Amino acid sequence: MRVLGIDYGDSRIGIALSDPFGWTAQGLETIHLKGNLDHAVDRVNQLIKEHGIEKVVIGFPRNMNGTIGERGEKTDAFIKLLTDTVNVQVIKWDERLTTVAANRTMHELGIKTSKKKGLVDQIAAVYILQGYLDSAK
Repeated sequence: MRVLGIDYGDSRIGIALSDPFGWTAQGLETIHLKGNLDHAVDRVNQLIKEHGIEKVVIGFPRNMNGTIGERGEKTDAFIKLLTDTVNVQVIKWDERLTTVAANRTMHELGIKTSKKKGLVDQIAAVYILQGYLDSAK
């Protein structure tokens, strides 16, 4: 069972993909929004078909106290748009601190700042998806 992981942001969406057994997550790509959510939803639909995806896990941002802020509301709107469009289960997954962890990982690996923008979203998507996969075992 393949699962797609998504880290939704204002300008970029990080995408991760599970292996065919649903054990590990790998970064797949970064979708650049350029103000066009329809393009992002279309690309996610393509990836679902291309990779035989059965579930989509989307990182859902909450404040540290568990409340939902503006970022969470924007993500909810994207989740609704995606849910209305795709024919697979869409799961919200707590993503607190995944971007912080992704930035820390890139810093520790010595990845240059100029390359971080596209990668940070993919790495955050990997953390989101791997957290879900680990919990499902």
